[in-house]
Amino acid sequence: MTTKHAGPSPARLLTAWGVTRLVLLLFVLKVFVFPGPDVTTDVSVVYRGWYEVLRTGAFPQADVTWQYPPAAALAVLSPALLPFLDYASAFFVLAFLADLAVLTLLRYAGGVRPGRSPRGAWMWVAGVPLLGPTVYARYDVMVTAVAVAALVAGARHPRLMGALTGLAALLKVWPVLLLAGAVRRRAWAAAAVTAGALCAVFALTMPGAFAFLAFQRDRGTEVESLGALVLHGARWFGWDGEVLLHYGSVEFLGPYVDVVSDAALGLSAVAFGWLLLWRLSARRFGPHTLAEAAFTAVLLFTVTSRVISPQYLVWLIGLAAVCLCRRGSRMTLPAVLVLAACPVTVLEFPVWFADVVASTPLGVGLLFLRNGLLVAAALTAALRLWRSTVPGDVPAPVPGHAARTSERAASPS
Repeated sequence: MTTKHAGPSPARLLTAWGVTRLVLLLFVLKVFVFPGPDVTTDVSVVYRGWYEVLRTGAFPQADVTWQYPPAAALAVLSPALLPFLDYASAFFVLAFLADLAVLTLLRYAGGVRPGRSPRGAWMWVAGVPLLGPTVYARYDVMVTAVAVAALVAGARHPRLMGALTGLAALLKVWPVLLLAGAVRRRAWAAAAVTAGALCAVFALTMPGAFAFLAFQRDRGTEVESLGALVLHGARWFGWDGEVLLHYGSVEFLGPYVDVVSDAALGLSAVAFGWLLLWRLSARRFGPHTLAEAAFTAVLLFTVTSRVISPQYLVWLIGLAAVCLCRRGSRMTLPAVLVLAACPVTVLEFPVWFADVVASTPLGVGLLFLRNGLLVAAALTAALRLWRSTVPGDVPAPVPGHAARTSERAASPS
């Protein structure tokens, strides 16, 4: 007697994950050499330097490259859990385990229950290796694991979801956007209590816990961001700005850079306004809404940011994967667009990053394609989220036109 399986077997999933992650480990451990600049120096040099300072019980207040909220110290200190390995190797192993944790969560969320799908787990399996070894050379995969756990807890366990969100937000800020679609006050309260308690602990026990706020404020326009495309183009027409390592990232410096940076902040404000308008207008909240709202919110703030680092796509892959764990998700097309952006991202960094820095046609073309895919994903996700949650007689605005529709969106259906 035979039985039919609903989709690929777990063994195939785990095999595909294991093979691709083994390759990533071999790259970060330098058994194989990946094209382009060495992406592991952030761990072996920068993170290791922070680790030595954090071990003394203080934050690196004099280091402008420390631009992370206080719980990031937990990620940087985590290799101490594996004292039998050197710092970099221990970090890579922990990133590998965080990757496995995400797969386990997605497999559970997309299990055999009605309405669930294994597509989310496969999205994670396929998307991460397309970004190359950078994934294991940054702590973003650890933050993503906590964020995915929060969304999987979701509506069934709002307090747990809120607590995990509060922790994740103090690891790297962006997970606060997971609350965009939360409708239960218990989730918001738990997030606030958790974040507040952790802030108090760090402020009382480790000097310099909030020095990162000034360092983050002073950042400029990074060469891979959406706004940077304007400056790349300006270089072709004689603009005399330059590209330098500034505040821990490769940024444009020179005339009118502040205008581009202010424009990016303005677009982020527009994105926030659209999210607020959506939240006030939304009436239909289903079991899929929490993850879809989080995915949309992070997409909007990613594309409008002054910085779009390659590891940011790890967040988007994880959130898109949670959305795809439900068969009725409306985020399939935005998820596919994010997935398509992954191989382009690994080409612009690290493979041809020198071309990006030099603003060559190849480098700018890769950036234009990658950022274009992310913008398309963000606008598509916003439109689909609006249509799935807002009454049908209210028109669906794109984020850039939210103000024009605010009066109609506020009217009763």
